[in-house]
Amino acid sequence: MSIFIIIIGIIVGWIGILYLISKYFTTIFEFERGLKYRKGKFVEILGPGRYWIFSRSTTISKIDVRPKVISVPGQEVLSADSVTLKVSVTAKYEIIDPNLAVNKIENYIEAFYATVQLALRDIIGSLKIDEILEQRPTLNQKLMEITSKSVGELGIKIHLIGVKDIMFPGELKKIFAKVVEAQKEGLAALERARGETASLRSLANVAKMLDDNPALMQLRALQSPGNTVVLGVPGSVKKED
Repeated sequence: MSIFIIIIGIIVGWIGILYLISKYFTTIFEFERGLKYRKGKFVEILGPGRYWIFSRSTTISKIDVRPKVISVPGQEVLSADSVTLKVSVTAKYEIIDPNLAVNKIENYIEAFYATVQLALRDIIGSLKIDEILEQRPTLNQKLMEITSKSVGELGIKIHLIGVKDIMFPGELKKIFAKVVEAQKEGLAALERARGETASLRSLANVAKMLDDNPALMQLRALQSPGNTVVLGVPGSVKKED
């Protein structure tokens, strides 16, 4: 009985030792990076793997570095001609330097939002309404150029950024709708005019050909179905239905 108790005690003791040892191990997954600190000072960035923390003065903080997509909701922005617009932006980014993202700024996500918002205000504020509509395809490129450098200092790389929606005030929506409708009606009228011009040009060409070659009229009569043409009588062509 005493031997059985001793064995149980040894097993429990080993379990306790293993548990204590396991507390000093940490695992960093493939999509994470570890920031190693010793006595509160940053030491290095750790890649994926299993690490044993030898000292209580050493800690490892993990950060997810998978690419993320964020949406900056509608921001009220004033255009160069003093029209208030609501503009929303979507961006895809990735943390490429965890040291900068975590240690150099309190909240890198809020800083990223603020950078995008300021860049958006600068771009929209320099353009008038009609310029915004005309240059909308190039707004994304301008956003990328302005924000990439700023967020790079935060340890962030932007993969994609673009204007998602541009919302105009109610009255402007009605005006733009009328403009679009007028443009479509103008295009339809232009196509009709082109068709009519082509028809008139074709008729004019035919008339000129008949004037230059009167015999073409007789050939046309020969080709007409349902007509009987009597040949051999000078100056007479008889048609019967």
